[in-house]
Amino acid sequence: MPTRRALVASLAFGLAMAAAPFGAFAQEKLPVVASFSILGDFVRQVGGDRVSVTTLVGPDGDTHVYSPTPADAKAMAAAKLVLVNGLHFEGWLPRLVKSSGTKATMAEATKGITPLEADDDHDEKAKGGHAHAHGHDDPHAWQSVANAKIYVANIRDALSAADPAGKASYEANATAYLAELDKLESEVKAAIARIPAERRKAITTHDAFGYFVKAYGIAFVAPQGVSTEAEASARDVARIIRQVKTQKIPAVFLENVTNPRLVEQIARESGAKVGGRLYSDALSAATGPAGTYIRMMKHNISEIEKALTAGPV
Repeated sequence: MPTRRALVASLAFGLAMAAAPFGAFAQEKLPVVASFSILGDFVRQVGGDRVSVTTLVGPDGDTHVYSPTPADAKAMAAAKLVLVNGLHFEGWLPRLVKSSGTKATMAEATKGITPLEADDDHDEKAKGGHAHAHGHDDPHAWQSVANAKIYVANIRDALSAADPAGKASYEANATAYLAELDKLESEVKAAIARIPAERRKAITTHDAFGYFVKAYGIAFVAPQGVSTEAEASARDVARIIRQVKTQKIPAVFLENVTNPRLVEQIARESGAKVGGRLYSDALSAATGPAGTYIRMMKHNISEIEKALTAGPV
């Protein structure tokens, strides 16, 4: 006759064996690296619970001047998939890939997007030694919601290729998110329509809104020859002030990746209104006004509408 202790041990062993298949086949999250915060949000929306996302350039970070860290190299080495913007946005990426020794699949989220040409003066400034060099393509394609939908489709396909077992989940998540982006597009267009046509123009301190301009008809004018790394010269500022006065530009906007002093000086000397802070190349912290892409776009269009419809020109 088996002893009571033997029976208990046998029962415990049986329970452990029954649980083993579940533990052995429990879903491990796909390790994914995204180059910057906006892209990281897209990956989380599509990947859901199946992915573990590491974002290299975080909230309020400036990808143009970013310097990778040893922690970034470690994350790259552990990743199965690395998602980047492309269009020469991440100029530091090739060095990071080489130093990390990563074997991860690399995927560009802008695949299939027709790039706009970068500002010529901006290119000349880049040739003079500044880091804000993108070649002749404008990389800020996410500023058009239609382009954001292409990002999402590319991310869905890249995740499905890296994790075939999760394909149905990625497709369902992408479909739901694309529907949210359709609603967002309608909201942006409705807000633009409420701004009088003659007031649809503003100054920004960084030429990141080219795709927004083309898609929605707001004339954002960036100070020529000024990047996120370069201080505007006295001549630059004088030219911008003349431009604001001549073209009767209603507002100038700050951005979360630029120094506010330039905008404040332009507004003070031209009489233009200082609009709210816009988010161009990075999200805010999760608790801020632009913690996700959708919240970022809603925040931006709200600030734009508010500034361009208020007060005299």
